[in-house]
Amino acid sequence: MRILLVEDDSILGSSLKRALEKHAYGVDWMRDGQSGLEAAEHSHFAAVILDINLPVLGGIDVLKGMRRKGNTVPVMLLTALDAIRQKVEGLDEGADDYLIKPFDLDELLARLRALIRRREGRTESLLRCGDIEVDPSAMVARKGSLQVHTTAKEFHLLKLLMERSGRYVTKNDIEYALYDANSTVESNAIEVTIYNLRKKLGADFIKSIRGIGYMIER
Repeated sequence: MRILLVEDDSILGSSLKRALEKHAYGVDWMRDGQSGLEAAEHSHFAAVILDINLPVLGGIDVLKGMRRKGNTVPVMLLTALDAIRQKVEGLDEGADDYLIKPFDLDELLARLRALIRRREGRTESLLRCGDIEVDPSAMVARKGSLQVHTTAKEFHLLKLLMERSGRYVTKNDIEYALYDANSTVESNAIEVTIYNLRKKLGADFIKSIRGIGYMIER
């Protein structure tokens, strides 16, 4: 899944980007509000992490601009401890959640998962198809009662296919969801990941049609 991170602090921004990528999110990092607003307008994201205090265009104005154009992507605001008025204004303008700096990274990841889950209309985090179960919050996959050990990319590709079970997911959709705009994706990277998942989950668990994509049946 791709996340838009709008944060001008280079230390915080780089640490957040690394942490999100470690959990196999694709991250587009913008360092000012205007760039963030333009990115939100021209690309599809699973969620936006938006600092309130930004150069060029403030975070609240970015949020207003997104909502005025009908962009309903979940937005998590990052606020300073003393920014109560801005926090309230942000929630009134359509923000979905907020965190006060400094914050715990595990809490940010958990809140982010909850935002995405609610947008997808799911009330529980566990995903199940046949005897395969995925727990996104713990980044654990199981086949029956046994845990399946996966890489981060394998896990998030499996999670993506299970979230869209019963529908084919194209290679372009997978690249868009798992890699950020600046990543160089090897031509066979997805095929290799699918091959490895089939070895771990069963050869017939992930269906494919050449030229269309991949699917896990409901």
